[in-house]
Amino acid sequence: MEKGKKELTDISIETLIYEIRGQKVMLDKDLAKLYGVETKVLNQAVKRNINRFPEDFMFQLTHEECLRSQIVTLNTRQGHHLKYMPYAFTEQGVAMLSSVLKSDSAIEINIRIIRTFVFIRKSIYTSQILNAELEVIKSKLELLERNDEENLAAINDVSEDVRKEIDTIYQAIAALAVNTSSDSTPRKKIGFKSQNSK
Repeated sequence: MEKGKKELTDISIETLIYEIRGQKVMLDKDLAKLYGVETKVLNQAVKRNINRFPEDFMFQLTHEECLRSQIVTLNTRQGHHLKYMPYAFTEQGVAMLSSVLKSDSAIEINIRIIRTFVFIRKSIYTSQILNAELEVIKSKLELLERNDEENLAAINDVSEDVRKEIDTIYQAIAALAVNTSSDSTPRKKIGFKSQNSK
């Protein structure tokens, strides 16, 4: 197995894609490792074709970006610092590398890298859609909860009113029962009186 292909199977391309300056990029040292060449060889090939790599395809990191990002570990001991700041390649820059590095393995690796960029972009897009859908669901649930609380309050209000009305009915029935039983005066018989009856 060729060196580049073996390293490609050992390294997940996705873990070598970073976000710098708001863009997904790969660093020259990681690309060189994937292509199976030295970093300086890759950078020399790029510099020979620099007109193919505008700023939105490739840019050089600043010292501060290297320190902040923890992508490139700078060792401050003597003889262990970076002489040149690394270059970062955007997806378009990586695609352009295939026209500079023309070996079969470089083309195969380039295709896999581009597919990884596309996969990440789709994942981000899918994630954004899911987040938007979750927000819609969340707002609907909040609305339902508010409606439930309002409905429960309304039910409590109705229950209170119904209970008062039932109490009033019971009181009226009780009052009628008391009035009926307390009226014990004898009543006159209704009907005709015969002359014989006195």
